[in-house]
Amino acid sequence: MTATLLRGGHPWGHGAPADILVGDGLIQEVGPALDAPAARVVDVTGQLVLPGLVESHCHLDKTLYGGPWVPHSADDTLAGRIGNDLARRAELGVPSVERIERLLRRMSACGTTHARTHTDIDPEVGLRGVEAVREAAGRVPVTVQQVAFPQHGVLTNPGTAELLEAALKSGVEAVGGLDPAGIDRDPVRHLDLIFGLAERYAAHLDIHLHDGGTLGAWELELITERTKTLGLGGRVTVSHAYALGQIDEAHQGRLAEGFADAGVALATGAVYSFPVPPVKKMRAAGVVIACGHDGIRDLWGPYGSGDMLERAMHLAYRSTFRSDPDIELALEAATYGGARALGLTGYGLSAGDRADLVVVPAGGAAEAVVTHPSRSLVMKDGAVLHN
Repeated sequence: MTATLLRGGHPWGHGAPADILVGDGLIQEVGPALDAPAARVVDVTGQLVLPGLVESHCHLDKTLYGGPWVPHSADDTLAGRIGNDLARRAELGVPSVERIERLLRRMSACGTTHARTHTDIDPEVGLRGVEAVREAAGRVPVTVQQVAFPQHGVLTNPGTAELLEAALKSGVEAVGGLDPAGIDRDPVRHLDLIFGLAERYAAHLDIHLHDGGTLGAWELELITERTKTLGLGGRVTVSHAYALGQIDEAHQGRLAEGFADAGVALATGAVYSFPVPPVKKMRAAGVVIACGHDGIRDLWGPYGSGDMLERAMHLAYRSTFRSDPDIELALEAATYGGARALGLTGYGLSAGDRADLVVVPAGGAAEAVVTHPSRSLVMKDGAVLHN
């Protein structure tokens, strides 16, 4: 592969402008006025260079993206959205390889290079969602990590536990959970099961936790304790964690210390008016924060663009961030935080890192988040995909 030299850009976090030399799928060198006479030169003078964006929480298998408009038909309750999803997915051909592929292509054009998707696993759909996502991902230059997700409960939906294990045996990288108290009504057995699967198959674990208030906070303590006891730090993520936005600051602080000590990450989409974890407080405590869209044009809601810079803007806005350093925390969640939550290696903007790069016409990170401008260039594994 011919080497590529990105000339004159501002690599995020490097301070001064610098050239980036890419070859063999990796960043070979970063520095001023690099000499690479055989390289293809791309002038990105004055533009911001970011590592590939990371979508840390979406549901590719559910998407209706690229198809005819479908008016939203669920009520505003969690149970109502779950029921609507179950009742209409067959009618609308969900999962659809073609719609998943269209959405992944949109994500790629916006600079996403890695995505974690929660794929429904239940006795009715079996592993069809897993297979559809795999097929679509094989056609698009986005690295997709799947979570075997029990959207309709584990203990309350017989046969689901066996299918979660079958998904892991087939190569799915992570196992999911869902409201151990609110949906399955038995947090101890629920956590026994999903932590046991994660440990047995050396998988990541990502738990949807919508349960709020002190109930959700107690479940967060249980998850933290198990993560630490089993030595699964760096492999456990809690998605949504609405309870963190509903408890007092002292309680938030205690939980934050526990997450950081145990190695539990948090993923948020900052969607609608649902509570958002206190990002600034969590980061100050050393907690990994990741970001994602959640649903994108599906039976749960009609919104979502596939653009992670836009999603970072929503996170910053919902967090009432106004200063540049605070807004930059939202971009971190859509890049380095997501990479840590997904367990990515060789990620970043230094020599030796994978050459997954995004160039935007912005003077800095906060401007890129607030304006989420068009992408000037997207590179994956050293190959220029969009420019």
